[in-house]
Amino acid sequence: MADPLGVESDEEECRICEGEYVVLKRGEVYKSVQVEKRKKVIFEKQWIFMDNAVGQLYGSTFEVDSGGILNLRKPKQDEDSTDNKEAGLDNRHIVDDGKSQKLTRDDIESLKEQGLKGQEIIQQLIDNSTTFKDKTEFAQEKYIKKKKKKYESNVTVLKPSCRILAMMYHGREPGKICHLRYDTLAHMLTMGNIHAGSKIIVFETCAGLVLGSVMERMGGHGSVVQMYPGGGPVRAGMESFGFPSHFHETLHEFPLCKVNALLSGTLNLDEKDMDSQSEEGSSEPQSMEVSLDPAEAKKREEREKLREQKAQEKKAKLEEKRKRLAAAAALLEGRNADGLVIASRFSPCSALLCLLKFVAPSRPFVVYCQYREPLIECYTKLREQGGAISLRLTDSWLRHYQVLPNRTHPVLLMSGGGGYLLSGITVASAASGAQQKSSEPAAKRIKLDEITSTADSSA
Repeated sequence: MADPLGVESDEEECRICEGEYVVLKRGEVYKSVQVEKRKKVIFEKQWIFMDNAVGQLYGSTFEVDSGGILNLRKPKQDEDSTDNKEAGLDNRHIVDDGKSQKLTRDDIESLKEQGLKGQEIIQQLIDNSTTFKDKTEFAQEKYIKKKKKKYESNVTVLKPSCRILAMMYHGREPGKICHLRYDTLAHMLTMGNIHAGSKIIVFETCAGLVLGSVMERMGGHGSVVQMYPGGGPVRAGMESFGFPSHFHETLHEFPLCKVNALLSGTLNLDEKDMDSQSEEGSSEPQSMEVSLDPAEAKKREEREKLREQKAQEKKAKLEEKRKRLAAAAALLEGRNADGLVIASRFSPCSALLCLLKFVAPSRPFVVYCQYREPLIECYTKLREQGGAISLRLTDSWLRHYQVLPNRTHPVLLMSGGGGYLLSGITVASAASGAQQKSSEPAAKRIKLDEITSTADSSA
């Protein structure tokens, strides 16, 4: 019988399913892959088959054998491989001359060929080290950790999230996301007041990472309008989140090159594709063919059918694109968006001043840039023309700490910078306020005049 509290359904959602996107983790290295049976995945120069991961819980750790097959690792194997408690007082007399290890590279390769796992190889290295027992307890743990990273082929399967994907992109390909660090991304979502049920405009060139983070924070409720440059939107990072279908129903797209036409009211949604018209207009004359063999005639008919099928598919895609464009334009025409998020490799000033016209008053906006100077230009322009208050130009500083018994200290290596953020709140300008006052209903003005005249007569 099903659990009335829905515990069984929650457990099913926590299990890995075929076709979903997951994140593989080994040490500090991440990679996003799609789970498909009988398909090879390259991770850290190693072939992996994801078949055995289907049905397991997220967060499970697997051992990769020589054939790339995943074997679920039991929790008891996470314990240290050595029971030796002997340790030295200090490391002053230990000399790194390369002669402390008795096993050679050929010996280690032969151990691998014999089928020994990483834990067993590490134990062999410890037993054949002449200086391991003389090292301090901290140095021994550091030695074991270093050897585990080299010889153990463990993989942890994680559920994609904003934080994990941001760390993955920042560690593997930071240039694709404009060097956007995960803590800066968290500040963007907070300053932009991203929440369920809101209407957010997103303009980003970060491979879809910012777009996916906004959609994850909204939880499938509300609407997101993605402004994109060029021929089409880039959503590789958003697809790695593995959102269900109802999330995609809230996503709309609008080309940045048509924003001025939308603002001026000259946007034409019935534009035809000139290429398709030229293809429809150009047809080969059939009267040129004098005689055809039955086989050639059949092949010609098949080619004609294939050409017609492709033309119909292209026409359907153009119609669907026109409908999506019309839906996005309808959302923008109201000029009542609840927020604006910009993270682009282009200069954000012109895009910011243009897209702020679609945001309702008293709504937040946030702009990310890897450099400070473009945001200073945006700050100056907004101060000159008005329409925004509480302008703040900030940068984030992040440093990791190692927290271990008797070894708590800052990590020596750290990120040099996480970019800069410009945030603010939109307000109605003086011109719009005067226009609204002049368009006040006449009945209210008459009533105010009557009240004034009554008060004067009574005085």
